[in-house]
Amino acid sequence: MTPEQLKASILKYAMQGKLVEQRAEEGTAEELYQRMQTDKQTLIREKKIKNEKPLADIIDDEIPFDIPESWKWVKVGNVGSWSAGATPPRTNPAYYGGSIPWLKTGDLNDGFIKEVPEYITDLALEKTSVRLNPIGSVLMAMYGATIGKLGILEIPVTTNQACCACIPYAGMNNKYLFYYLMSMRQSYIGMAEGGAQPNISKEKIVNSLLPLPPVEEQLRIVAKIEELLTYVDRYAEAYEKLEQFNAKFPEDMKKSILQYAIQGKLVEQSPEEGTGEELYRQIQTEKQRLIKGGKIKKEKPLPEITEDEIPFDIPENWKWVRLSQIAILENGDRSGKYPVEKDYVEFGVPFFGAKDMSDAVMSFDNVRYISEEKFAELGNGKLQDKDFICLLRGSVGKCALFIADERHHTGFICAQMVIIRCINIEICHYLASFLTSPFYLRYIDSKVTGTAVRQLPAKELGNVLIPLPPLAEQKRIVAKLEEILPLCERLK
Repeated sequence: MTPEQLKASILKYAMQGKLVEQRAEEGTAEELYQRMQTDKQTLIREKKIKNEKPLADIIDDEIPFDIPESWKWVKVGNVGSWSAGATPPRTNPAYYGGSIPWLKTGDLNDGFIKEVPEYITDLALEKTSVRLNPIGSVLMAMYGATIGKLGILEIPVTTNQACCACIPYAGMNNKYLFYYLMSMRQSYIGMAEGGAQPNISKEKIVNSLLPLPPVEEQLRIVAKIEELLTYVDRYAEAYEKLEQFNAKFPEDMKKSILQYAIQGKLVEQSPEEGTGEELYRQIQTEKQRLIKGGKIKKEKPLPEITEDEIPFDIPENWKWVRLSQIAILENGDRSGKYPVEKDYVEFGVPFFGAKDMSDAVMSFDNVRYISEEKFAELGNGKLQDKDFICLLRGSVGKCALFIADERHHTGFICAQMVIIRCINIEICHYLASFLTSPFYLRYIDSKVTGTAVRQLPAKELGNVLIPLPPLAEQKRIVAKLEEILPLCERLK
């Protein structure tokens, strides 16, 4: 149950006479109601309020729920003098900047009104239809998004026409009325009419029903509500913390699982599956073959991995390697042949940008295309199946896999991207898991340059350390992740 639902339940029980006991010695609401009507007539005679048409009697079909025998159903308009405010013409500067507070519905706070930002003059009070509502009056918004917003005055205030104010009669506790109106907020919102600016009229407010208890019981109800609401406030704090925890938990769990995976803690190690060292040598053999065949360029040797660089322990049969040792990093063609808008065609070879990266794979939904002829002119940056594409600007380090299909056999990357091509394509699924791990993301974040535009040097990407398991264990890790990670998504 949310804090708002709990608060609504408390108010509902209060207004049904179920929050405190009834006491015979406190009299009846009927007796109180008669005294209130006497007070009303006194106020009319003294010209403190206007005499208005009597409200229609309550019929049985209108009564929404049972109340205690000592209570009485009355109309809201019969427990106080209600009046909507007004806005003195803005064209007359003599009406503004005086000493009389003038409240707009945005100033209502569901609590006590101690000050307002705008003031009108005595002239405005004399010449326009605004009413000065005394301390203790209960205010309710009638227009737009603020319908049902409330306030109790601690200072005399005038209001605009979007606000209705009640001066309670003797015996009508203003806090009880306040909490009752709060309990009815959704009902009042439901009564609103109009299009862009829905509103509820004063007539609908005064003709709504109120369950009236004896005055002493009103006081006890208010005291009990306010006692319970302090607990609701504490509950709200705890609830908010729990909501924040629940919101973070699935993502935190996912990060922990991925971190366990690359630390060798997600599946057991099996000696018969070989070692990361053996897999690394196989990859280096293949890399040398590609260099001799002119398929890739020979690069400068990467620096040895030192003990100080190693961030965490891995199983004995794994091996720490650098990304550039097991994959080829290739920038796009940034020469004068780079595609421009006039080179785009309706369909051809995909020309990928950052917008085409989903969380895991490249998307063809809104991709731009270049012609086969333009593609043939380009040098680097041409994609092969199971290539990773990594962003070097903006959301730096974000990676997505290019998966070729019947219509899209290749593609081209924009200037802010780099291709990561696994020398042994079978490691791409494990690498995909690594490229979403907390360790990888922290490393990338530590190497970012620039402030206005975040950038990542491709060299730093190539130097990232990767814990390399044997190929068979990689496959078991990926299978376990495919089993577990969907559960994290369900938790969201």
